[in-house]
Amino acid sequence: MKQPYLEVTFRQGRAIAAYLYLPCRPGEKSFRSTKADPGLVIDFNRSSKPIGIEITAPDKVTAAALNRVLRDLGLPPVKRLDLMPLRAA
Repeated sequence: MKQPYLEVTFRQGRAIAAYLYLPCRPGEKSFRSTKADPGLVIDFNRSSKPIGIEITAPDKVTAAALNRVLRDLGLPPVKRLDLMPLRAA
């Protein structure tokens, strides 16, 4: 996968969790996870490359908080529009 994409899990019309997939090779798996800002958990592969960010509190996480984590990882920011599915329900 070359472009990041967001997957959102809904329950009863409400976003309960989300995952921002980061660019990685097909089949790469999470080897370890690290808590970042409240509501954000970074997954790393065996080589310590970030492969995704779990959004455990989608109603509380802001684009600014997510972009701080992405910046710290050396990755480009997401646009507010990219996170609209979290606010859709």
